[in-house]
This record gives sequence, C-alpha cells and structure tokens, in this order.
Amino acid sequence: MKVVGFAGYSGAGKTTLIERLIPLLKARGETVSVIKHAHHGFDIDQPGKDSWRHRQAGAQEVIVASSHRLALLREYPAGQAPTAHGLIAELRRGVDWVLVEGFKHEDLPRIEVRRAGDARPARYPADPQVRAVATDAPRGLQPPPACPVLDLDDPAALARWLADNAALFAYRPDDARP
Repeated sequence: MKVVGFAGYSGAGKTTLIERLIPLLKARGETVSVIKHAHHGFDIDQPGKDSWRHRQAGAQEVIVASSHRLALLREYPAGQAPTAHGLIAELRRGVDWVLVEGFKHEDLPRIEVRRAGDARPARYPADPQVRAVATDAPRGLQPPPACPVLDLDDPAALARWLADNAALFAYRPDDARP
C-alpha cells in the first residue's frame, strides 16, 4: 500500500486533483481508496431513515449495507476525532493507493497543492513530509521548493510521478504513529 496526502488551503484544488487522479491510477491497474477530512460536522444519514433512528437511539456504530456498497456511521465523543492512521487501518487490505485529503498535521508523506496568487504561508519550506508541490504558478513559489514542482493542471504527469516515486509513499502500518 502507498499513502499520499494532499494538503493545501480551501479552494486550492485538492478535491479536483484527487478526482482527476483516481481514474488515471485505476487505468494503470491500481486500486484506489480515499480518506477525506471534514472540518465541520457532517452527516450522510437522513432524518427519519432507519439508520438515523438507530443512531438517535444511541448506537455507537451503524453499518448500512447492500449488494453494492457499505457505509459505516460511527459516533465519536467530542474531541476524539479519528487519526488518518486509524482510518487507514479501517480500509480494505490490498488497496494499492490511499489518497488522503486533509490531515495536514499527521505524519504522512504529502503533496502540497497551491494556486497562483495565494499569499498564505506555504507548508513546504518547514514541513519535511512535503514530497512535491502541485501548482499552477511554479514561478510564484517563494522560496523555491527543494522538492519537485508538479503541474497542478496535468494530473497525468502527477500520476506518472507517483508511479515513478512509489517508494516515497510506501506505507507500513507498524510505522504508523498514534
């Protein structure tokens, strides 16, 4: 399994980049899973549905399954959000790539996504986990990164770069920090 995080400010294009990478990695015969961090409370359940009613009654976990998909709804006590490593452990074994959106403070190798004109501080100068920067404005990166700079608008090149540098993203669960 290879794990790569995508970090960047809201609106930088992380979701779009991941959305474009998935079919390219699949075309290479790779399996792909995604873990997405949500900053705000969210709910995929609908009031009145059986699973919602079970959660409202106090169930800590509810699994809804059909012949096509499965959803696990798990309640966490306030302040006890899961870690990326804990979520990776929940995934089906044997997946080739796990693309992690967000979780920028976790100990995972990542690609920083930056858009032209973004004056907010970059992560790459101080974050040793940044393996590359994907941007639409390479000349605007200050200071110039020591890591590779990739074209945000060329996901095929990024998919090739990931394949060529897969060893940078090898994930060993026993190396995961809690």
